[in-house]
Amino acid sequence: MNESRTSLDTEEYPDGETQKSHVMTLEEWQDKWVKRDIGFHQAEGHQLLKKHLNTFLQGKRGLRVFFPLCGKAVEMKWFADLGHTVAGVEISELGIREFFTEQKLSYSEEPIPEIPGAKVFKSSSGNISLYCCSIFDLPSYTDAVLSLLRRGFLYLLSVFSYDPTKHRGPPFYVPDSEIQTLFGTRCNIRCLEKVDDIERQNRMRVDYCFEKLYLLTEK
Repeated sequence: MNESRTSLDTEEYPDGETQKSHVMTLEEWQDKWVKRDIGFHQAEGHQLLKKHLNTFLQGKRGLRVFFPLCGKAVEMKWFADLGHTVAGVEISELGIREFFTEQKLSYSEEPIPEIPGAKVFKSSSGNISLYCCSIFDLPSYTDAVLSLLRRGFLYLLSVFSYDPTKHRGPPFYVPDSEIQTLFGTRCNIRCLEKVDDIERQNRMRVDYCFEKLYLLTEK
């Protein structure tokens, strides 16, 4: 037995359809925030993003950076502090309020007339706007994201790979083939790094789990 073998040596699970029937409701997601079941939140920020930040920014200033399903991601403050404008979408109002509180940012809130029940929370500095609504009300998540990208865009995509028969998600298993299907016609797709996620592997009780960070650019 080779004790040095890691999940990085493991081929992707061949069946990308295993989790297709598992749909997480908005109520379930909001309940996670109420019950503090937010193991997905990284208090120190996403380390692969931090490592590849210069690759993503390419020295550009004044970018508009979009965080879909943003939660209270600390990375939004990183970009704002670098002089970029941040927009995020999150269904949990609790998560949005916690972001501003924990980052010690004053903010205002106002309704969005075009979307019943939706609100936008804006930092007093004006460079962070978080929309409290469901991005899943849109016909297609991928189409919605692609429609927001301007010419010359850079899009960082983080996905997890593990045996989906051993864990229902979230996070959900995303094979390379699905990324190609969803984004391949519009984007050049480059994997920046693939790393073992031992902590998540143990929490999910699966045999292996690795995270891959992709950089998507315009074709």
